[in-house]
Amino acid sequence: MSRARRGLAVGAAALTLGVVATTLTSAGAATTEKSTPVPVATPEGQVSAYVVNAKKANAKGTADARKVVQKAGGTVVQAWPQIGVVIAQSTHADFRADVYRLGRTSVTSVGTTRTVAVSERAEQASTLRQSARSRSTERAELKGEFANTPQKYVKPDPREGEQWDMAHIKADHAHEITDGSRKVLVGVLDSGIDADHPDLAANIDVNNSVNCTDGGAVDRSPTGWQPTTSDHGTHVAGTIGAARNGIGITGVAPNVRMASVKVVNDDGFIYPEYAICGFMWSGLRGMDVTNNSYYIDPFEFWCQDQANQAAVVEAVGRAVTWSTKKGTVHVAAAGNAAYDLANKTTSASSPNDSTPIERTINNGCLDIPTELPEVVTVSSYAQIGTSNETQLSSFSNRGRNVIDVAAPGSRILSTIVKDNGYGLKSGTSMASPHVAGVAALMKSKHPGWRPARVIQQLKAQADERPCAPQQTSSSPGALCTGAPSNNSYAGHGMVDALDAVRR
Repeated sequence: MSRARRGLAVGAAALTLGVVATTLTSAGAATTEKSTPVPVATPEGQVSAYVVNAKKANAKGTADARKVVQKAGGTVVQAWPQIGVVIAQSTHADFRADVYRLGRTSVTSVGTTRTVAVSERAEQASTLRQSARSRSTERAELKGEFANTPQKYVKPDPREGEQWDMAHIKADHAHEITDGSRKVLVGVLDSGIDADHPDLAANIDVNNSVNCTDGGAVDRSPTGWQPTTSDHGTHVAGTIGAARNGIGITGVAPNVRMASVKVVNDDGFIYPEYAICGFMWSGLRGMDVTNNSYYIDPFEFWCQDQANQAAVVEAVGRAVTWSTKKGTVHVAAAGNAAYDLANKTTSASSPNDSTPIERTINNGCLDIPTELPEVVTVSSYAQIGTSNETQLSSFSNRGRNVIDVAAPGSRILSTIVKDNGYGLKSGTSMASPHVAGVAALMKSKHPGWRPARVIQQLKAQADERPCAPQQTSSSPGALCTGAPSNNSYAGHGMVDALDAVRR
């Protein structure tokens, strides 16, 4: 989970249908150049995973799509009647073609969600869930009681002085006004949150936490949402909402609740069905904000002129749009490839679950979820020496009219799993939770604001950052373009926690 390939911490029978299409990207630029096709093999007998998008994005359309999946020899893992998306698995080589044939009147698109066999099966996981439930129900119930007991302290937490990032976005001054409302719920779509960490336990909402890595099905088991192989989600959670409790550090919004929405499997992959589950869960549970410090595997860029990949973009986009309409603000990391997202040309990192190939890509190839229209895209900035000045982190993706706002993302001190301790991580993964925290403070101040208003205010209140050289790097990436009010490095500027609670 700490691989630099995604928006995470730095350091650590083939069927291809493609059509040439003009696509309007989030940068506002149209492109007609064809991207490189990526054949995906689904040999007979191998369990492969798919998204199936119904023509009608409602319960009736979903029911019709389910019938098609079953007739084509597939198994329905999870259906989302709110958006007309079915998550399916099949061992038949021609499953995708058969769904198109049988679903001419009810299915609009079908896409494979990975280039390798499914490593998890719902029926296998259910036995493990039942075992975990019997062993840990009492422990989880105790944590549920603790999670709803906020604690207030007058004195700063012991390690706040090491959090340059909080001072830079004026979170320390914002806390003089409010630490946030307990009514605000932030979904941490990530690798899980350490339930035992003393700086997090009071703010974890156990009842709204979930595991989405069981093939994209909803897993409500008591410990399914907890971390197994990565502390990435725990670090992200600390930045958003580490409690003000006289211990360790303080998050941007230390009094809000956080739900652990696990979308990262034990191999470190975030497949589309996991993310769809996470976005849908956030809307169903009334979450105010989600943080998404990842890109969806196995493609760093999902090309909309390739039908197989376009189906995934459609399915994830439906989930994001629906949950946004339900009131959830989605914030996401821009990514760590020093890539100009407004001027895409080639990519050699995908598919990352099998053998990557060199691809020609275009601006219709999207880094999802961060480039979806309703999502706030966050770049990373680094501190210059020990001053309060910053510059774009060398690893950060950038892009004119793609980046919305910036936040600190280099050498961020936050919570980790080992020894219930603290550690430094760098990445746009670390920048994004600052913005999620500020959005949570804003919702605390203005509970009636809808997502569009929150996003508009995040941009309007941001402190402008003029174009300047990025942090020194042997691979510098595209130079900054644009005005202080909106440029390719910082978007509309550095997010401002103080303005979020006083305006």
